[in-house]
Amino acid sequence: MSEATPVVLGWREWVALPGLGIDAIRAKVDSGARSSSLHVDTLESFERGGREWVRFSLNPGERGSGAVCASEAPVLERRPVTDSGGHTTLRVFVHTDIVLAGSRYTIEINLTNRRGMLFPMLLGRTALAGRFVIDPAASFLLGEPLQP
Repeated sequence: MSEATPVVLGWREWVALPGLGIDAIRAKVDSGARSSSLHVDTLESFERGGREWVRFSLNPGERGSGAVCASEAPVLERRPVTDSGGHTTLRVFVHTDIVLAGSRYTIEINLTNRRGMLFPMLLGRTALAGRFVIDPAASFLLGEPLQP
């Protein structure tokens, strides 16, 4: 029995997060990061049905261009995340679907301010494991996002 050849990703790719209303967002593919992160401009906690939820907004367009996207999601948990500079912060994690390379599956993602970063999303190794391999010399191997 032969295993399927994994899809090769570049170090940056376009992804969709349909559960959050995001048709296309640029993501840095980072096997050095354990978790995936999504830039949010606003983040507000509230209770629904006895459970903690968050309401958040972001602008997934190139450097703030495009429409603001607002979404809500139940909080999976809050846990510490150490960034590449060694700073640890407590972050909110949610589940959401991702569409990448023609596949749709659920990932865990933390919501944070990535305003100073070149990419509004960081796609970490737990979202990639067992599905993809990365060519660090290549970019956007999957092509441009589909226009809605």
